[in-house]
Amino acid sequence: MAREFQRGHKAKISDLTPGTDLYVGVQIAAPGLTFDISCFGLDAHEQLSDDRYFIFFNQPKSPEESIQLLGAQSGDTESFRVTLDRIPAAIQKLSFTATLDGSGQMSQIGPGYIRIVAGGEEVVRYAFTGSEFTTERAVMLGDFYLKDVWRFAAVGQGFDGGLDALLKNFGGEVAEEEEAPPAAAPAATPGFAPPAQAAAPPAFGAPPAAQAPQPAPSFGAPPAPTPSPAPQQPMHAAPTIAAPLAPQTPQAPQAPSPYGQPQQPQFGQVPGQGAPPAPPFGQQAPAPYGQPVPAPYGQQPPMGMPPGVPQGMPQGVPQGVPATGAGLQAALQPYKETATGQRWTPQNQQLMRVDLTMGGSGVLARQGSMVMYQGKVDFGYKSAGFVGRAVGNATGQEMQLMRCTGRGQVFLAEEGSHLHPIELQGDAICVSAESVLAFDESLQYEVRRVEGHGIPGGALFTMQFQGTGTVIVKTHGTPVVLPVTPTTFADCNAVVAWSAASQVIVSTQVRLRRNAYPGHSGETVNLQFRGAPGNFIVVQPYEV
Repeated sequence: MAREFQRGHKAKISDLTPGTDLYVGVQIAAPGLTFDISCFGLDAHEQLSDDRYFIFFNQPKSPEESIQLLGAQSGDTESFRVTLDRIPAAIQKLSFTATLDGSGQMSQIGPGYIRIVAGGEEVVRYAFTGSEFTTERAVMLGDFYLKDVWRFAAVGQGFDGGLDALLKNFGGEVAEEEEAPPAAAPAATPGFAPPAQAAAPPAFGAPPAAQAPQPAPSFGAPPAPTPSPAPQQPMHAAPTIAAPLAPQTPQAPQAPSPYGQPQQPQFGQVPGQGAPPAPPFGQQAPAPYGQPVPAPYGQQPPMGMPPGVPQGMPQGVPQGVPATGAGLQAALQPYKETATGQRWTPQNQQLMRVDLTMGGSGVLARQGSMVMYQGKVDFGYKSAGFVGRAVGNATGQEMQLMRCTGRGQVFLAEEGSHLHPIELQGDAICVSAESVLAFDESLQYEVRRVEGHGIPGGALFTMQFQGTGTVIVKTHGTPVVLPVTPTTFADCNAVVAWSAASQVIVSTQVRLRRNAYPGHSGETVNLQFRGAPGNFIVVQPYEV
């Protein structure tokens, strides 16, 4: 399982992976900007005392090849190979940096990261965004440093000046050709190939495009990472809210669904990867390097049959041990924890993961909804107060909540209900208290009355959530999202949520003429929704 670091986090490499032959990937980008991503090999005084350990586009490897520049691959803007047990004793620190080539500022960058991959398995990731910087033109992303043993630190420190200033900061000298590298014909980034004096190629990397594909080696370039979800638009800004929430055929990553739910990968499937055709009974389907064959969403494989066999090294297997095609690791591979670097991450349709180390505020969740947690997490009773209890009892919108705080990850579920994260960005949504599983403590919530003369059973009220944060809504089955039109009606027992800007009134089909006869349709009371284009309702295939 990949660990997600925040700025300043440190760990021993041996605590992350037993391997010492590591892949380091960096992703950083911004429209119209180009970046130079480099590695500085520093001595005990954090100085570049040997220029041969400044690894960049013009010098892609160190003398003994313990540090190598590999180029863009696997979704990374730049990547390196670092063999820790081959680094000379004089090199005590490796600093990975990114600098702007040309005009611009680091505040303009989009979401990025630096990650470490061992044996094809990502073990740690430090994610950052441009909002963490201002006018800086360089950033020191992460360090490998030797302190009795090799360790890794997430730095994320901005630095004024470009590559030249960074080089001078580390005690290096700026050569004439480094001050203005020619843009028209840069040195070609070498593919991973053995050096001239080597007897055999290192076990890493895909072959050049001109060669025939080779079997996946043990060191392994990582599979393409999960793409960062596109910023979700506010729910009321969408011109049409009519995207179905039913499971769909796996496709390339799509934009989030209109009411704020992020696109979920199929259960056990790598995001963005299509599902291969089903293999004959008793046979394993071929899988891309380092990835398992996905099973259909929500279905279990036949007993005794693993749903997929990863072609790379399984997680937790020491380096050099060949991967096998069966066994416990292969059977459990599709059900590993999913970590996307976001605060809220669906693990499947019925299980939600919240990372309390992100966001800065606690989480309020329905009492008893925690199924597992990791890290140092405190659970406390959330009192609604005397007035809150009185209002909740009178309106039927009482929520028994617990407060989750600390540093760790909490997994939430309730009775197998389908869970849907809805991100609010200053807007509001109305949800029945019964349909709320959890939400960010930063959100404001209150009981809101539904206009009308009455609904049988006393369902006259709902909860309104407003602010910036995420609320987790639970449904029975897969819901449908419908746009609000002048003739939109819904059963009050099946409605889950609606946009707060919608006007809701009680509609009745009871007529005196009909009452003169015995029996009725059972659909005498409904809710009518009205509103401007962009408003929506969410209905579940179930009546409470």
